[in-house]
This record gives sequence, C-alpha cells and structure tokens, in this order.
Amino acid sequence: MNTFSLIYEQIARIPFGRVCTYGQIAKLVGNPRLSRVVGYALKAAPESLPCQRVVTKDGVLSDAFTPMGKETHRLLLEMEGVTFTPDGRVEMEKYFWAGE
Repeated sequence: MNTFSLIYEQIARIPFGRVCTYGQIAKLVGNPRLSRVVGYALKAAPESLPCQRVVTKDGVLSDAFTPMGKETHRLLLEMEGVTFTPDGRVEMEKYFWAGE
C-alpha cells in the first residue's frame, strides 16, 4: 500500500465533529516526519474524504479549501459542531482526535 493510501485510511477514521493534525496523521501511518507529505496527500485526496478534519497542531485552518480558503474550511467544521477560539483556531483541547 502506498503512503497516500495509508494517509487516506487514517483521515477516513477521524470521527465526525473531531479534528486531527498533519503530524498526528503522520505518526498514525508510522513516520512522524511525514506531516508535509500529509499536506501533499490532502491536495490530491478524493472528494469523499473528510479533509476538513485535518488542521495544524495549533488548530489553524487551511487556505487550500475551495472556493474561499479558510472560510470554507471553517464552515465545513462548524457544520460538524466544531467551535473556535476568538482568533479563529479550532479548540484543540476539545476536538482533537489522536487515533485509536
């Protein structure tokens, strides 16, 4: 199985209303140094994958979501009940999923 497939498998496991980080996904696939590769995989991910559930370790959203970048990313997470700090980051202590 290739690295992108392993990454997609982990992203698909993130529960509704929870988030995971690029680094944690990398750890879950067996190499904590692959967080940048997780980002590359997200750019090529199938539409059915819940990519909105992946954020930075600080809960920062991505500009890569279409059509409106971070606003789209935030809206998708809000639709799952995720809440944010006053400065726009995901409340990580509340929504972080570390895998099982």
